[in-house]
Formats: sequence, C-alpha cells, structure tokens
Amino acid sequence: MNSIADALLLDLSRRLGDARTPRVKALHLPPAPWNGSKDGEFGALELEDGSLGLSYVLLDDSLASLAGGRQARDLAGADAMSIATQWRDGRGAARTLGFAAVNALSRHLFDRAGFVPPAATDSIGGLDPQPGEHIGMVGFFPPLVRQVTALGARLTVLELKADLAGEHPGFTVTLDPADLRDCDKVLSTSTVLLNHTLDGVLANCRRARRIALIGPGAGCLPGVLFEAGVTTVGGTWITDGSGFKQALRQGAPWSACARKFAMSAADWRTP
Repeated sequence: MNSIADALLLDLSRRLGDARTPRVKALHLPPAPWNGSKDGEFGALELEDGSLGLSYVLLDDSLASLAGGRQARDLAGADAMSIATQWRDGRGAARTLGFAAVNALSRHLFDRAGFVPPAATDSIGGLDPQPGEHIGMVGFFPPLVRQVTALGARLTVLELKADLAGEHPGFTVTLDPADLRDCDKVLSTSTVLLNHTLDGVLANCRRARRIALIGPGAGCLPGVLFEAGVTTVGGTWITDGSGFKQALRQGAPWSACARKFAMSAADWRTP
C-alpha cells in the first residue's frame, strides 16, 4: 500500500467534489529521443481549461513509449481523474501520465481558488545549510552538491545508481536510505513522488528538522505532503502556457515561461 499516493488521490478527489472537472485536452512531449537537456526531461498533460501538469518522462522509457504509442493519441476527452489513478495503479508510461494528471488537476484547483504559491528564494528549498550540519540529498545533482558543501555542511547523497556509490571529495553517495537517519535537513528530488519511494525516504528522515521536496514535478496538492513530514514543497509554476508548450515541443528552454516556487504549510491556503 502506498500511503502517500492513496491519501493524495483521496484529497484530490474530495476537493474536486461534484463540480464539473475539465477533461484532458492534450499531452505535450519534448522531442524523442531525449536531447540531453534538462528541459527535455519533462512532459505536460493539459486539461480543457488550460491547466498544465508536469511529469518526468525519462523513467522506465516513458518518453519513447508515449512518443511512439497510441496511448497519448487517445487521451483527448479522457476523464482526468481516471488518468490520475494510474499514478498509483499503473506502471511505466501509464504511471507517468497519471502523475502528470495529478499535477494538472492540482493546478486546476489552485487556479479555481485563486491560490498562487510564493516564489522560491533559492534552488535548495531554503534549507540554509550551516557548517557542521548533516544534510541529506535524495538524488545526485552536482550543482546543488556544490552549493551545500561550499557552506561547510556534511553531505550524504542517496542514489539508485550503484556506480555513483562511495566516497567523493566533500560528500558521500549511498544506496541505503538508512544513511539519512541522522541528517539534520534533507533535500529531495520530486521524482520520489513519481516512483513511489517518498514513503520510504520519509521513514528514514524522522530526525530531520526540515525536509524540502523540490523539482518541476512537485506540482501536486501539498497538504498530504506536509502532514507526512515534508516542510517545503518547491515546484514549477507555468506562467505562459502557450510559450511553454511551444518551447517544450521544440526542445528549447522553457524557463522564461515559468517560475520556481517554494511553499511551506504556513503558505498553503486550502482550495
């Protein structure tokens, strides 16, 4: 049982209620095969009202599957909540589509309530690492590693790739989530939502005072995450839908069409 996925889908369904929910309009993908860019790692599901939900598309060969299959072509007019349940129940490309639908429906609810999350102040979830603190990082991101270690903090990175494991100058890469148990603060990629590993990560971060979940995929309703122990949710807020879709399809940078946000439980206003 995936407690976070179950709870988040239940929260989403409850908030949507009996009001008419916009159906799926289209799926927008970056060029396939992957062009090697950060922007090419994400796709977006669009609803009839223009709401866009992002999802990482390089897990389980989802990009190749979606770009070459009829799964994406048959989406127009589909019930978005039914697609969203595939995040929990499906595998591969179906799970990727489901997660994008979760994020698109969340954006629909945000807009319906007039809720706009505050802008991020940095790229590490506002963790403010201090000399001597033990920082955990879920997912190896060299630019962020340099930011943390430059501030004098001890860093442990949890990874799935065995070839990265071991001691490195200024930090350690581990394959064992238990190595996060004595971390003071933890910075995690939002991909732990997509692949359903967040429950396990949080179980090993009970000592951490702050846990930041960041990445373009962190666009879901945050209440369940705050209740589970996450203290900051940082994602991507699309500000120019048309420009974003065009750039995504062309494999061009789309940062000018979006901004990064970071919110805590205190910022969250329930829609």
